[in-house]
Amino acid sequence: MENSLMEKVVSLCKRRGFVFPGSEIYGGMANTWDFGPLGVEMKNNIRRWWWNFFVQRRKNMVGIDAAILMNPKVWQASGHVANFNDAMIDCKECKGRFRADHLIEEAIPDVKVEGLDVKALSKLIEENKIPCPTCGKRNFTSARKFNLLFETHIGAVEKDSAAVYLRGEIAQGMFVNFKSVLGTSRQKIPFGIAAAGKAFRNEITPGNFLFRTVEFDLMEFEYFIRETEWEKTFDYWLKEMHSWLDFIGIRRERTRVREHDKKELSHYSKRTVDIEYRTPFGWKELYGLAYRTNFDLKNHTEKSGEDLNYFDPETNEKFIPHVIEPTFGWSRTFLILLLEAYTEEEVKNGKSETETRVVLKLDPKIAPYKAAILPLMNKPELAAVADKIFAELSPSFSINLDVTGSIGKRYRRQDEIGTPKCITIDFDTLRDSTVTIRDRDTMQQVRVKIKELKGQLA
Repeated sequence: MENSLMEKVVSLCKRRGFVFPGSEIYGGMANTWDFGPLGVEMKNNIRRWWWNFFVQRRKNMVGIDAAILMNPKVWQASGHVANFNDAMIDCKECKGRFRADHLIEEAIPDVKVEGLDVKALSKLIEENKIPCPTCGKRNFTSARKFNLLFETHIGAVEKDSAAVYLRGEIAQGMFVNFKSVLGTSRQKIPFGIAAAGKAFRNEITPGNFLFRTVEFDLMEFEYFIRETEWEKTFDYWLKEMHSWLDFIGIRRERTRVREHDKKELSHYSKRTVDIEYRTPFGWKELYGLAYRTNFDLKNHTEKSGEDLNYFDPETNEKFIPHVIEPTFGWSRTFLILLLEAYTEEEVKNGKSETETRVVLKLDPKIAPYKAAILPLMNKPELAAVADKIFAELSPSFSINLDVTGSIGKRYRRQDEIGTPKCITIDFDTLRDSTVTIRDRDTMQQVRVKIKELKGQLA
């Protein structure tokens, strides 16, 4: 089950409309994916609840939605132009290009590669005679640094256009807007600025479906504090990140916290930990928590000439705040929730025979549809009731009206896409205004009044 889990989830995603390969009718484009009708509902639910959990419930959190394209000076000041690099290596035989650290990790899982420079990575590949994953030969170039920022051009005429970058992280939008947010929201230290959206990294990815792609979604916030408060604030947000995992239904026993050593730390970080998840392809980073000191605001103050100091009116102090940054992989969360929820069960069918039921046991608040309305037969009078119930429930809940196929097949279809409740309308409904509600996980069925449905779903 563990070995084939990824394959089964990928198949279900395409078959049921969660995720499609990008540009598929033109042969696709490697590591690009489009979220389908169910995928976009589930993805929006993740973001909506994350925003509720970390922003709406807290008095000292506000949000922004910054532009993807920014003045290139932002990325120079942040250090990304100079420091945002991976080590790449090419196969001289088949011309394949690979990340050197990924190549080593796949071949020698126990070797620690974090923080190694390009010379050390090249030496490891050569000494361990690591073959090319594509052609099997052992004839590589030396590893070299490769900047991860996507460069593009802005301007009507190519020769007159200016080079800009697609954002490699969403954090800089919060830093460059620090002064504007502070002035308009009247927040006091400590406070946070949150954002969710696209980021881009021009890297060679190992695949693994949605887990590592060149275009991806992040949810994160920058929490501004006094320097003396960083350790206890760091511990607080690590606990809150674990509480979020509990909230959305990711089992703690499948996660662990990994500390970055000094060589591995990013150029802006004094301390970083990853919350890793045990995927079918090994322990991989799901979320990150970093203490960025005052690196970003300090650099932007120096490079832009704008004063990004914080003034405390109570103490008359003026200082550049330090920052704790919790980062959440939005599309990674989507994938991990599917891996967590995918279940195969042996159940009895109507003929008292055993069959395998595939069910996504998603937390109801994350599931694409909260309920499905199923008229027992294709009859106008039942369809009319179904339309009426849909009109009553759909303003408050995402509802699926499913009318095709036998009732048993429709139950299985709804199980497979994670719908928590099925509402069946039959001829008794016309007589007493009751319907059958079936629970996804237990498959138990109860009769309830139509007027009670909204309360049942809530």
